[in-house]
Amino acid sequence: MSLVSSPLLTVEHMTMRFGGLVAINDLSFVVNSGEITALIGPNGAGKTTVFNCITGFYKPTVGRLALRLGNGDFDGLVDEATAGADAVAGNADAMLYLLERMPDYEITQKARIARTFQNIRLFSGMTVLENLLVAQHNALNAASLYTFGGLFGIPSFKVAEKESIEKAKYWLERTGLIDRADDPAGDLSYGAQRRLEIARAMCTNPVLLCLDEPAAGLNPKESAELNALIRSIRDQHECSVMLIEHDMSVVMEISDHVVVLDYGTKIADGTPDEIKADPRVIAAYLGVADEEVDEVEAEVGL
Repeated sequence: MSLVSSPLLTVEHMTMRFGGLVAINDLSFVVNSGEITALIGPNGAGKTTVFNCITGFYKPTVGRLALRLGNGDFDGLVDEATAGADAVAGNADAMLYLLERMPDYEITQKARIARTFQNIRLFSGMTVLENLLVAQHNALNAASLYTFGGLFGIPSFKVAEKESIEKAKYWLERTGLIDRADDPAGDLSYGAQRRLEIARAMCTNPVLLCLDEPAAGLNPKESAELNALIRSIRDQHECSVMLIEHDMSVVMEISDHVVVLDYGTKIADGTPDEIKADPRVIAAYLGVADEEVDEVEAEVGL
């Protein structure tokens, strides 16, 4: 784990309503830089809705979602720059992005948040390599001067294209997919498609990677490989990780911090050991009232 642990993403009093349904209720938590944060809870607890708000698919009804890049005094906001980024007085390298104000595509491009999905969303007819090059379209478009620079092979585009291919090859090596680079993505096994989705997200150079049930459908060997990959992303690439996961063996093994939701409300927030011992968490997962937790724990041997 990184030695530097400071707030990267701060979610403050976020509420998400769909008509009369309150999906998320006054939720606050912090994702620290250099840490793996797990968001867990029973089905229907609102976990994916939280991801959708962070990544701009939804705009929260109420609340503030602030992502901090760089080091500086974030209390000294002086004016709002373009695309929802607030400039910080006295430190040009420090930026505070208010995600609830930003379009979803700029959250990826400027705030540098990437995500995967519970249901795999690859371009199945494109090759494995092409999927990773598509993820780098922002840099390639800029290098082509947003015109026909790529078609005519101008020098800036050639350089960017080479860098994009090298980055794609790097992540294919890291995810064990280099030998499948020219195969259609749809021909990969389920576990390999999961790894390709993570590789594609990492090709956008995120500071925060959001993984929605990355271990779903994986066998124990694939889950162990996934754990190693997520740790390496955290440790070697200065990228914090936030994940939704139902596999508690994955959550408890790799997470530094766990937030628990139940019916859209936070019921626990702490280290894995604290979460495992919290009676409210046990009750939420076992479906019993708090006063019955001891009895149920004894019955199942917890």
